[in-house]
Amino acid sequence: MRGRSRDVRHQPVHHPLFARSYARLAPLADERAGLGALRDELLAGLTGRVIEIGAGSGLNFARYPRQVAEVVAIEPESHLRGLAVTAALRAHVPVDVVPARAEALPVKSEAFDAVVTALVLCSVQDLRRSLRELRRVLRPGGELRFLEHGRARGRAMALTQRALDRTVWPALCGGCHTSRDIMAEVRRAGFEIDTYRRLRVPERGLPLPTSSCVLGVARRPTLPADGQRPGATDDDGGPPPARDQD
Repeated sequence: MRGRSRDVRHQPVHHPLFARSYARLAPLADERAGLGALRDELLAGLTGRVIEIGAGSGLNFARYPRQVAEVVAIEPESHLRGLAVTAALRAHVPVDVVPARAEALPVKSEAFDAVVTALVLCSVQDLRRSLRELRRVLRPGGELRFLEHGRARGRAMALTQRALDRTVWPALCGGCHTSRDIMAEVRRAGFEIDTYRRLRVPERGLPLPTSSCVLGVARRPTLPADGQRPGATDDDGGPPPARDQD
């Protein structure tokens, strides 16, 4: 008998220990691992209406350009959402913090000029459903700005990532998965990659399971698509990275 797949769209997200640890450690990573500068680059030049997925404690809010008319910040975890509400009060652009999951965004289709994800696609429970939702809420031609960690290209680290994902890592790190192929999944969801570059974060020292990162921009096509654009594959083709630090 075939098992019934779980619908995760309305399941609660509750990671109290991880959320508190993340809230303390993330600002240190911004400062010491260079993530703060990458967040600035991620958000540079944005205008209009923006939806941010998995806003966490709101570390991006103060970095949005003043040309942004509104940010709808999605955060399903209650402790982080409370911190994000406080951060929103200090932002110089209007920020509305909303409790929801990426798999079921409570907003209209084609309502936003840009979607922002920063170190969150690793932890959504249903990545493909989430990316379809991001595409739905973007206007045609709108941008997906992403800063994500994912599958390492070195064999040893990739094997380590898979082992961690199957055992302790998701339970200890709020549902995080280290070995997801973010670029392939973005393409599969029907986005067109504009630019990207691969990074190692932090740049120096021993590599971590989360060190293989990618910073890029994708777009929702202006013409209708049937789920996968012609020629899209699961490999990492597309525009060559401007810099390669893996």
